[in-house]
Amino acid sequence: MTDQTPFRPFADQLDDARALKTLRAATDGADDGELFLERRRSEALVFDDGRLRNASYDASEGFGLRAVRGETAGYAHSTDISEAALTRAAETARLAVGAGGGTLADGPAATNRRLYTDADPMADAEFPVKVETLREIDAYARGRDSRVVQVSATIAASLQEVVILRPDGTMVSDTRPMSRVNVSVIVEKDGRRESGSHGGGGRAGLAALIRPEHWKASVDEALRIALVNLEAEAAPAGQMDVVLGNGWPGILLHEAVGHGLEGDFNRKGSSAFSGLIGQQVAAKGVTVVDDGSLPDRRGSITVDDEGTPSSRTVLIEDGVLVGYMQDRQNARLMGVEATGNGRRESYAHAPMPRMTNTIMEGGDASPEEIVADLKDGIYAVGFGGGQVDITNGKFVFSCTEAYRVKDGKIGAPVKGATLIGDGPKAMKQIRAVGNDMALDPGIGNCGKAGQWVPVGVGQPTLMIGGLTVGGSQAS
Repeated sequence: MTDQTPFRPFADQLDDARALKTLRAATDGADDGELFLERRRSEALVFDDGRLRNASYDASEGFGLRAVRGETAGYAHSTDISEAALTRAAETARLAVGAGGGTLADGPAATNRRLYTDADPMADAEFPVKVETLREIDAYARGRDSRVVQVSATIAASLQEVVILRPDGTMVSDTRPMSRVNVSVIVEKDGRRESGSHGGGGRAGLAALIRPEHWKASVDEALRIALVNLEAEAAPAGQMDVVLGNGWPGILLHEAVGHGLEGDFNRKGSSAFSGLIGQQVAAKGVTVVDDGSLPDRRGSITVDDEGTPSSRTVLIEDGVLVGYMQDRQNARLMGVEATGNGRRESYAHAPMPRMTNTIMEGGDASPEEIVADLKDGIYAVGFGGGQVDITNGKFVFSCTEAYRVKDGKIGAPVKGATLIGDGPKAMKQIRAVGNDMALDPGIGNCGKAGQWVPVGVGQPTLMIGGLTVGGSQAS
């Protein structure tokens, strides 16, 4: 739920008028600022090795108060939502404003749209039902194949309630649910062990996720991946063309390109994409967007953590760089509009430009045609962790499911493949864009400057030429 006349979870702790007076005192002479109030509850159950390994329930609340002037921001936060704590925070944040002299920026546009339910996903099932579901997942996975030696399953849900008060008196609220079910299996054959995992969720309830038809599909997919890896050969090494599958492989796009298109890195000139607006930064036919307005998606936010409505922001259009993701501070300093990408992990963190759902749009080629055109390379359909250097776009990614391809024929699965390259160069070496764009199943988390937020990715099948594949055998 998002509204300009918000729900009031903090009404018994703060008086509206006095809170606004304190915020205005903190931001007098500032360019911007806000009071961010948050209440969060979360639950996670982990079933591992045939028993309930962990069951946790966490609750937290607090506020963060920010005053911004130019490139400087003062931020103070507290778990004590009281007038006394708010006054102390205002005095601290006020130090960033100094003598003042700034002109308070106009507040964000209003919205009453709803991208997701405001119902508590944790209330969709009683605790015993959740435990029994995990037990059934474990039994089903072990019964599917005698080679299964270990099963781990997780049910997690949370509800975040936020209220954002701005110095102009505008108050915006958002209630953000999140749920997820994940399954991992380990299989063994002749002393060799391999793993596979699958799952997902989004900003919706748990009810659909804990239905047998849903979690059985996740178990089947996790088992399939593990069995594929059980037969995998050592990955080749060398420079070669690579085809990326659709959906979750978009995590490579997120890391190698997405972070480099966040406004703060470009304002400071530290991104490989700095100063390139209007220039060709990718192959023709490549369009990349960040869209936080997709209903029920893990990376979606009705409003960002500054109160700006989320939006569909075109970053690269037909290969040309046309924009960056912006929070309010960086947008103001760069002379552009905020895009609804001002995000924070919690009330204890100041907002910064962050991705939501970062997507490469589909093209015209069929996936089959793209693979058939791959003469000698790797077909990568699953990814694990990765790293990127924002300043030059260099990335390293590990594949969790990949296959050797020769003369357009998919061959044996390979193990231990890593993809190495740099984002700007890789974007220009995209040779084909598939017509099968898909979003990930809802599993992404993104880290930046010590803050973690949920995100989504998506892409069609792609062919990228000349990536370096790290493996254990020379190709």
